[in-house]
Amino acid sequence: MSTPSRNEHITASGKKILEQEARAIHLIAERLDDRFAAAVELLASCKGKIIISGMGKSGLIAQKIAATMASTGSTALFLHPADAAHGDLGIVDHDDIVICLSKSGTTEELNFIIPALRQIGAKIIAMTGNQRSFLAQNADITLDTDIEKEACPYDLAPTTSTTAMLAMGDALAISLMQQKNFTQRDFALTHPKGSLGRRLTVKVSDIMAKGNAVPLVAESASVTDLILEMTSKRYGVSAVVDSDGALCGIFTDGDLRRLVQSGREFLSLSAGVVMTAHPKTVTTGTLAKECLDILETYRITQLLVCDHEKHPVGMVHIHDLITLGL
Repeated sequence: MSTPSRNEHITASGKKILEQEARAIHLIAERLDDRFAAAVELLASCKGKIIISGMGKSGLIAQKIAATMASTGSTALFLHPADAAHGDLGIVDHDDIVICLSKSGTTEELNFIIPALRQIGAKIIAMTGNQRSFLAQNADITLDTDIEKEACPYDLAPTTSTTAMLAMGDALAISLMQQKNFTQRDFALTHPKGSLGRRLTVKVSDIMAKGNAVPLVAESASVTDLILEMTSKRYGVSAVVDSDGALCGIFTDGDLRRLVQSGREFLSLSAGVVMTAHPKTVTTGTLAKECLDILETYRITQLLVCDHEKHPVGMVHIHDLITLGL
């Protein structure tokens, strides 16, 4: 029998660690009870700030939870417990909620500020693996993040415990987000930079072609005029409008190919006869991301932009969206 290689041994070790941490999250999920719902309801009713605090590795997890909550519709920030004990506790108000993270529940720097938080009047949510600890006993709500053991072979380095706290924090943040009915448009306001920001903030009105660049003909126009209009613009498509200028159909280069392949005489026909009725359209207020979703769903390359009276006012091509990095 062949001996496992060094790489196989390392990979097996990594797999075991991941499975151990996944098991910890699974067990925490099984133990989740009404205290979690109470915590989410408390956070949703918060009239002040949500302050997350922790020491060491737990502090790093607290920073991540604060960042996630801040980006999903809550006024949240991280407070270092040691700094809090030396003056930074001044940022805490009686309308605030403080979430304290500690595996053991006996973190000295954190527990030192608990009595002060009580005097200020702030509510306290504890996230700890020790339900009998000072922190757990002095919190308004305690969330159980107890684990069997750390992934560290000596059961020392915070690994599985911080993973459990991170997962619990994500569960709080996303459940809170849902309670607040936080939408994609709300998300855009906190993520204006980069590809994500562009997907959620750029509107069709920011990128559409308009004016004479929009190909359109009257439904009474001949197919010859329709083809000339379609090919003179860069979209390979033309809108067809009625006597009031409202959209009644669309004609694409695909429609033209099908007419040619049919072998029928079509040059004498009118645009209204050869057009495709009820095309997909968007408005000027449609987000670029939503526009891209429509294009991908229906496997088309361009969309007409119409006002509320169905008058074509613009055109968006998938290349315009790709150029934006969407």
